[in-house]
Amino acid sequence: MLFVLKTAYREFAERVGEIKAPRGAKTDLILAAMDRFDDAFMLAQLEQACPGVSRDMIRRVLRGQKAAGAVDCEGRGPAARWTKTRAIALE
Repeated sequence: MLFVLKTAYREFAERVGEIKAPRGAKTDLILAAMDRFDDAFMLAQLEQACPGVSRDMIRRVLRGQKAAGAVDCEGRGPAARWTKTRAIALE
């Protein structure tokens, strides 16, 4: 009985180890969080809305959205506020 449980657990652990988040899942999570904000938000608020996503990844997405014209940054540093200029394109 113990051998069967041990073998089943080993197989389960191997299968779980193979499951990964699809490519772009974090970007979609950040974009969805940005879309939930009414108008203006700060980087810290976005970090709280996206647990498990690094600050660098959030900044990368914000830069891309700024280049696309979807958001604009007002200010610098921790007090910088990001405002939506048009609808966020969820990919």
